[in-house]
Amino acid sequence: MHAAKIGGLLARLDDFERRLSSQATEPRPILVVRMPELERVAWRRGLRAARALERAATAAFSTAVSRVLRADDLVAHDAGSDLFVAALVVPTRDGNAGAAPIDVRSALARIAATMEAATRQDVRTGWTIYDYATDARRIDDVLERALVRGAQERERYAFFSSLGHELRTPLSSIRGYLETLLDRDVDVATRERFVHIAYNESLRLSRLVEGMFEISLLDLQAGGSEQAVGSLAAAIEGARDACLSSAAARRVAIAIGHVPSVRVAIDTDRLTLVLVNLIDNAVKHGRASGCIDLQAGIEDERFVWITIDDDGPGIAPEDRERVFAFGERAVTAANGSGIGLALARLMLERAGGRVELAESPLGGACFTLALPRS
Repeated sequence: MHAAKIGGLLARLDDFERRLSSQATEPRPILVVRMPELERVAWRRGLRAARALERAATAAFSTAVSRVLRADDLVAHDAGSDLFVAALVVPTRDGNAGAAPIDVRSALARIAATMEAATRQDVRTGWTIYDYATDARRIDDVLERALVRGAQERERYAFFSSLGHELRTPLSSIRGYLETLLDRDVDVATRERFVHIAYNESLRLSRLVEGMFEISLLDLQAGGSEQAVGSLAAAIEGARDACLSSAAARRVAIAIGHVPSVRVAIDTDRLTLVLVNLIDNAVKHGRASGCIDLQAGIEDERFVWITIDDDGPGIAPEDRERVFAFGERAVTAANGSGIGLALARLMLERAGGRVELAESPLGGACFTLALPRS
């Protein structure tokens, strides 16, 4: 066993759990660092190499926590485990939890940086609040909760970083065209064209901001769409109208087949936003002067389906899952925000639906949606 002991800190998770239950009678922050490479190293290079890496990680963890934690806080690491844990059990002078969230994140960042520098391996971090009233004797669940929270925070950080970058592009474009109109005498045709471009960029900016708020609301109201009811036909019609301008700019035709008159378990506006993102993606990445084909039908008594096909270059099988992640883009000549597809999947899954990506009969991409019926 490779112990990480500093003052009254512990080494084994079972002792850590017992001491935490006895000491943390008030809610306290739990910090978790995970080194996923340990298992991979054990498989690829053998146990000896994995143990050497673990010793280096443990030494770095001990050094880091001795710098950022207090003497009576708790630390644990079991031999052979890829988890390194700390609990801030010492209350502050006012009796509150040992650290504010910003302090916890700062401490985790410093610990992770020390471990990564010492081992040259990536680590994953997470944190949560341990509440004795509900978490006693359930330390495994607490650690998993911390790691899930860490993953969500990293995803949100990547999302907002991507969003900030994407917001600058339409803002710069709008500003540039408007400054030109203000500073120069331009002919009527050029003025009209510049105003039209600035307007389209403002619509793009609006969609990005709406996506940001939709994701924030979905996070705050998990499962909030479960009791919603919307019109499949109205959502498809609204999405088509919203995308006509961008489709016309590339001379892309949007063909829509027969749409059954059914109600779905997602509100009309939210489904419209999902479809706008998918159709707009097909317009951007499809062939100029090409076509988009949208079909809908009833799968069974529980679900309806929608397919959106384009005639673009398509998406390689190995990239079909990746494009649904925040900040990821399809590898084509068109630029995207890396937000629309991630937002579409998130909204559909919260409503109990799903979206899948395959090759289209038209040669491009085919998005298939399954929506629960109301």
